[in-house]
Amino acid sequence: MSSLTFEMRHMKGADLNGESSLPPIAGMINVQQQRKTNLDEDDGLFIGFGFVDSPFPYRLQDMYDRELKDTKLLTAVLENKHLKAVFAPTLGGRLWSLYDKDKNRELTFSNPVFRPANLAFRNAWFSGGVEWNCGVVGHHPFTCSPLFTAVLTAEDNTKVLRMYEFERIRRCVYQMDFFLPEDSKLLFCRMRIVNPNAETVPMYWWSNIAVPEIKDGRVIVPADAAYTSKGGAIGKTPVPVVEGIDVTYPVNNPYAIDYFWRIEDNNRKYICQLDKEGYGLIQASTSRLQGRKLFVWGQGPGGQKWQRFLTDDRYSGKYAEIQAGLARTQYECIPMPPKTAWEWLEAYGAMNAEGDKVHGDWKTARREVEEKLDRLITAEEMEALLRKTKAIALKPAEQIMVKGSGWGALENMRREADGEDPLPTHLDFGELDTPQQPWTYLLKNGYMKEESPDREPRSWTFQKEWTKRLEKAVENADRYNATAWLHLGVIRIAERKLKEAQACLDRSMMLAPSCWALYGLAHIARLEGNSEKAALLAEKAAGMKPDDKSLVKEALKLLLVNGYNQKVLDLCERLPEEVLRLGRVKLYKAFASVRTGHIEQAEALLYEEGSITVPDIREGENSITDLWYEIEEAKAKRDNKAFDRENATPPPELDFRMHVAKRKQ
Repeated sequence: MSSLTFEMRHMKGADLNGESSLPPIAGMINVQQQRKTNLDEDDGLFIGFGFVDSPFPYRLQDMYDRELKDTKLLTAVLENKHLKAVFAPTLGGRLWSLYDKDKNRELTFSNPVFRPANLAFRNAWFSGGVEWNCGVVGHHPFTCSPLFTAVLTAEDNTKVLRMYEFERIRRCVYQMDFFLPEDSKLLFCRMRIVNPNAETVPMYWWSNIAVPEIKDGRVIVPADAAYTSKGGAIGKTPVPVVEGIDVTYPVNNPYAIDYFWRIEDNNRKYICQLDKEGYGLIQASTSRLQGRKLFVWGQGPGGQKWQRFLTDDRYSGKYAEIQAGLARTQYECIPMPPKTAWEWLEAYGAMNAEGDKVHGDWKTARREVEEKLDRLITAEEMEALLRKTKAIALKPAEQIMVKGSGWGALENMRREADGEDPLPTHLDFGELDTPQQPWTYLLKNGYMKEESPDREPRSWTFQKEWTKRLEKAVENADRYNATAWLHLGVIRIAERKLKEAQACLDRSMMLAPSCWALYGLAHIARLEGNSEKAALLAEKAAGMKPDDKSLVKEALKLLLVNGYNQKVLDLCERLPEEVLRLGRVKLYKAFASVRTGHIEQAEALLYEEGSITVPDIREGENSITDLWYEIEEAKAKRDNKAFDRENATPPPELDFRMHVAKRKQ
């Protein structure tokens, strides 16, 4: 019998601690944002299309810690006699675990803890299971946020788990319907994205599947070529052997790297990782989901460090990712026409193939997997099931179990006011929340309610319909409203209309000085190339509100980048103890200390409680490793000793470099 239940999962987890107080207008690093290519003219990729350089208007989720405490996680569980699928509706709908009851084995890498780190579009991300990413390049805005979660019943009485949300940057709706029929050996995931707008939007989707890194594991995919980035450019390479290495075995790859498999249009769309016996997880889809990818952390010290960093300290956390996407690569979005719905079906389950064939030559391995996959379900059967379930996909839910954000409800209010069609009417977007209140007021009254300049703004918007309302408001009733001018100024920065942004924020400061407007002015200066002015304005903003962790971290970063090392130390002297305890603040203070000759102070911070902990260290960021090098060089210079940076090896707990190979023993 197939069932759907909701349970509390007892586990260890860190606290997210809310969101940043600041609008993320400073831009961000995204490892997928590459545009230089060595591709052929017939590859037809949309490289660079649809990139955005910040998650604005979302707030960053960068306030988390690393302390693992006893916690409870709400889970939705689909189960039949073959599989048990555990989802986390409050964490982006992550498929936390997929358990094969026939073999009593976990099919994914299922993280035993929740421990976020800085790898996502809004910063916070965690490893394990299957993550569903919609809208913009990268780990999407809802990866650590609740989704609307609902229950409904199909015609054959199979329970369907539905999760959905309104994505604010693309202004699209995505919907995921999961079901596990009574005798099925496959979990089905029926995906649907709707562009309800009158214009084409860039669209992105990748299902990111974490599988355990195993010594003899091989990734099988129906491709003879792959796209990858080497030497700063995206190119295409034959597979499975690249530079003498069979890259289809994740453990063979020495560095962190992505391989985006080039699957021909007429080939079946699937990917799997199988062990020496030919057992493991397989993912297959209908034809719309054309892309497949392998990501590995590599075998170097940084890759090993990152995998441990994302889980309990007692575990290695080793995994690889096999992924599936709408586009061929993650360097691109694809154009989605107006008033359009895209749908596809994904299937997840256990593959039992013959090990000697799986680990034989490439053609034999693919043929073996495809034969076994056809026994589970054929491509034609999957396409037919997608069509058959169209009616249930458009059916309203019977019960809402988890509430998502209020932004879909606000968008429906705006659409009604502007005479536009609503978001898909079979989806219930609930009621408005506190973040939507300023915009509801503007919608109803034609002007904003003025807020105290000391109060953290409740939310931000970045959508043309709201911008037009703000523009009209400041010409009329909001002419003397500092709050309205602040919001319009921040929007202008996001639009990169810097002169207009300057005028708006100057006006806001004249009416009611605030640290939020000063923060915006700092980033205008930075974008105009005046980094010293940016640092000093950010310092002043932090001085107005030294207990605001987000403001302080931004100010210290800008001061340090511009060589204001003493100012970093001076600002730290004025900070509350709670802010001084932040790992990021300690890191900046340590850099400033070593650069002002206070080597012992810097070293004490680096090795505090064993080694410095910076919860929000960014993927690809080597600042902790660089700090170790700077301290060691300073000590050597002080003691008149030689220091060979090329051959010096940082302690493993401080080495985050992902592109350094494992040293030969």
